[in-house]
Amino acid sequence: MRTNIKKTLRKDTNLKQAILAWAQQFEEVVWLDSNNHAQAHSTYTAILAVDSFTAIKTDSHQAFKKLEEYQTTTKDWLFGYLTYDLKNDVERLKSENFDGLQFPDLYFFQPKRLFLFSETEVTIQYLNMIDDEVEDDWQDILSAEISEEEHAASHIKISLRTSKDTYYEKIDALLKHIARGDIYVANYCQEFFAEDVTIDPLLTFKKLNDISHPPFATFLKIDKHYLLSASPERYLKKTGNTVVSQPIKGTAKRAQTKTDDEKLIETLKNDPKERSENIMITDLVRNDLSRIATKGSVVVEELCKVYTFQQVHQMISTITCQVADDVSPVSIIRNTFPMGSMTGAPKVRAMQIIEKLEDAKRGLYSGAVGYFAPNGDFDFNVIIRSILYNEMSKYVSYSVGGAITAKSNAENEYEECLLKAKAMRQVLE
Repeated sequence: MRTNIKKTLRKDTNLKQAILAWAQQFEEVVWLDSNNHAQAHSTYTAILAVDSFTAIKTDSHQAFKKLEEYQTTTKDWLFGYLTYDLKNDVERLKSENFDGLQFPDLYFFQPKRLFLFSETEVTIQYLNMIDDEVEDDWQDILSAEISEEEHAASHIKISLRTSKDTYYEKIDALLKHIARGDIYVANYCQEFFAEDVTIDPLLTFKKLNDISHPPFATFLKIDKHYLLSASPERYLKKTGNTVVSQPIKGTAKRAQTKTDDEKLIETLKNDPKERSENIMITDLVRNDLSRIATKGSVVVEELCKVYTFQQVHQMISTITCQVADDVSPVSIIRNTFPMGSMTGAPKVRAMQIIEKLEDAKRGLYSGAVGYFAPNGDFDFNVIIRSILYNEMSKYVSYSVGGAITAKSNAENEYEECLLKAKAMRQVLE
């Protein structure tokens, strides 16, 4: 059971920075921030969950079965992540590429301390065993010292796991698979990394969030593993019997002037290659949702709508469906995982091919972070535009990718990858 206490938010405070600084004393931290984006359709403007009471950590073997048991037994708030490599639990697949980050395949925890933000107030939910600590913690948060100093960091030299020439060869191999009819779209990703480096995770996240201001920002800390995410993409949200997916496919750079920006938006809207990418993935998501949806309830509410972010313009589609009361929250995720925007179509064959062609294990990249509510509702993002950090091994990494279709040009795809990587590289260098 949890104790609920509401606090009114003052406009003149740096509460987000203060509460994140306060949270660093705990080994488990999940901060989810919509940055007040209307597009996010979020239930809360931000959430902080810290300090585990119970937790589940597992590799991919029977991971979804274990998660379902944990979620149905706990019937409480759960926060955590699903790595891309849970594909191996859903299908007969393997992950054999290099893994410099070493994140567990799945991790969720039941927080002792929870803060749910709206625009005007924060609802504090503490487990009853520690509810006498609420007021002291709140005063500590309000008086938390926010460091604005630039911490000296080791010089970070970003390396490419896949050289530019090799990238071109991999795209050519994918195009041959497409020409043969093995697949018709695949999301190919590459890793950028640095070894033997130390970063300040909180400061790095603040810089990344300030640059990108995304609707699905995440700061995750699980012991010595960190995710610093500026994700613009929702994977899946359940509210009551309604499930929503919002895949992104189609990217254009921002311009310096409003007039030029509007031209780029129109070009993206009408680009046949970008539209075909988006429509292919929308169709894949419709197919995934139909596995768990009530008959005839899958609807495409928005198709190829362009949204503007700090760094890029993105083409987003919104697909919804209804689910019956007896369909479990975890089974909805299992039947749609991994998300179509990060795999390809046909989905299983695309995952087999990209596993052979990619040079690094994706791990948390292109997985999902989010939460389950006590009533079974959930909300998860897609982990893209993100910096991943293993503090123990001093390994930092970010990955980027793009959808490859028959109309893809290797040089253009590479330029798009560099555009998507710009914010992460800027923050780290």
